[in-house]
Amino acid sequence: MKPGLFSKFNTAGAWVLLLFLVTPALIAIPVSLTPKRFLSMPNGEYSLRHFEKLFTSEEWLSSFFQSGVIALSCSALATLLGTLCAIGLWRVSSKYSELVRAFLLLPLIIPQIISAMAFYRLWIPLGLLDSYAGLILAHTILAAPLVLITVSASLASFDPKLEQASKNLGASNWTTLRRVILPQVKPGIFAGALFAFILSWDEIVVTLFISKYSVYTLPRRMWNGIRENTDPTVASAAVVLIAITLIAFAVSAILSRRNARAQAE
Repeated sequence: MKPGLFSKFNTAGAWVLLLFLVTPALIAIPVSLTPKRFLSMPNGEYSLRHFEKLFTSEEWLSSFFQSGVIALSCSALATLLGTLCAIGLWRVSSKYSELVRAFLLLPLIIPQIISAMAFYRLWIPLGLLDSYAGLILAHTILAAPLVLITVSASLASFDPKLEQASKNLGASNWTTLRRVILPQVKPGIFAGALFAFILSWDEIVVTLFISKYSVYTLPRRMWNGIRENTDPTVASAAVVLIAITLIAFAVSAILSRRNARAQAE
């Protein structure tokens, strides 16, 4: 097979796989436009009534707000912890640091249902059940490994001589971290923050275990909407979530390109 033909075959295969993964989520778009009161495909008639309900209902707006607060807080904490852990492990660079790294990545390996039960049993005596603090801490523990991975990947291409040169010129550890290391790993930090936000925004398993009445996030309201009365507003909320995710990835791609151009110059 010719190299050019092989490249085209790979490209076509990638697009087919992408469509296979994305198409089920896109079904939410026509379903959100149905004029009926239950989940169904529109039959020649379209309506925005469910989007209107989504953006005028106090319950749905409250869930949007709560999910936004929790996701932003989780993203900030996970980015801080994950970045510091990645830099610390990168500086130590020994066999023990790899063991610590493997331990920190356990939340990605352990099934979420097990993590949810563990959080439930731990949060009860601490008084964190059904609270913003409890959800933020739980989501941060789940999201921090993602930041650790992305920042570690950026540090893998970082030249340690730059750090040594900064210290030889009299810069303190804090100045070296702030003006030399962090600018070089900025793409990894931003990607980790984005992944942490999306994980917290979409998380449902742990949320179902440790929240009841005081905290009612958007994924939980969507879950109840499907389980109890198949409200098409759930499809409208899904469309909004898809749009937010696409916008976030588009912004991430634009900033990554700008950063790459700035480094090249």
